[in-house]
Amino acid sequence: MADAKVIPFGGEEPRSKRGKGKRPGRARTSRMSSSLAPVPPQRHLDRAEDARAVSEEPAAAVEGVERAAEAAPSGGWDRRLAHGLSFLRRRITGEYEVDEFGYDEELTDQVLMSALRPFYERYFRVEVKGIENIPDKGAALVVANHSGTLPVDGLMLQVAVHDHHPADRHIRMLAADLVFMLPGVNEISRKLGHTLACAEDAQQLLERGEVVGVMPEGFKGIGKPFSERYKLQRFGRGGFVSTALRAGAPIVPCSIVGAEEIYPMLGNARTVARLLGIPYFPLTPSWPWLGPLGLVPLPTKWTIQFGEPIPTDGYPAEAADDPMLMFNLTDQVRETIQHTLYKLLVQRRSVFF
Repeated sequence: MADAKVIPFGGEEPRSKRGKGKRPGRARTSRMSSSLAPVPPQRHLDRAEDARAVSEEPAAAVEGVERAAEAAPSGGWDRRLAHGLSFLRRRITGEYEVDEFGYDEELTDQVLMSALRPFYERYFRVEVKGIENIPDKGAALVVANHSGTLPVDGLMLQVAVHDHHPADRHIRMLAADLVFMLPGVNEISRKLGHTLACAEDAQQLLERGEVVGVMPEGFKGIGKPFSERYKLQRFGRGGFVSTALRAGAPIVPCSIVGAEEIYPMLGNARTVARLLGIPYFPLTPSWPWLGPLGLVPLPTKWTIQFGEPIPTDGYPAEAADDPMLMFNLTDQVRETIQHTLYKLLVQRRSVFF
């Protein structure tokens, strides 16, 4: 793997400043005499050695501070400092790995999850149920409803599995093409472990024993009007069922309540959406009327419930090509999610509490 780009932290003085100081081993002369006297030849490092020395200085400095933090009396802050410096040193020296999809597990655990966790715990106050239904090992396909105008529900689902699963499992979300066409969003999504919502990528992840998350409603679910909240849209042609059958992975239905109300979509400016090349342009009580403030979601109370897994390993190999079986399993998953949504809505006391 290629080395990561090195960012110097100022451990070496600029050449312009070093030239003003006193050089060791050279007699100090006046300004006039120095301009007339012959200058002895300077000793230069080989270019490769010079570049190597510059690249090693920041890492060595961080490593030294890291050792000092570890040697300090044991305490919460000291350990966190040492851990943070160790992480920083690995990023500087390029001693980290990403898989073929671009997933950076270390960056996800240390940085990205930490950035999402305050929204998960304090803003949306997500309650998780049935997390034990995701197997402790081996492949599994989590199928969830999709809503909320912006795909915040997929991120909160990822935090729920990451923080609450007893076996510390990670979920690899399948995302639409548009996600990987947006600058910045593309890179962050890849680092989080998201990949294209296609049968090939999903099949490869399941065969590796990963937990894969899919929201079959797609843009039809996330961009539906507020009047149709919690009414599941069509689940496509059941491609996710075919993928699970080929991999022999269980299907885990997942129901998310609370995301529908974060951006109540009252209308859709279709002309603007066509001009921008996006599936829909939402009109909410705050967007676009309040400008950037309209992008702040409402602090609704969320519940994420994982249902009992539906096994697929008992079907023969040719079952993945049986359209009737795929239709029945797709309908079973959809009905399970819809029934659980209604059940959770009845139990909910308030949208915000």
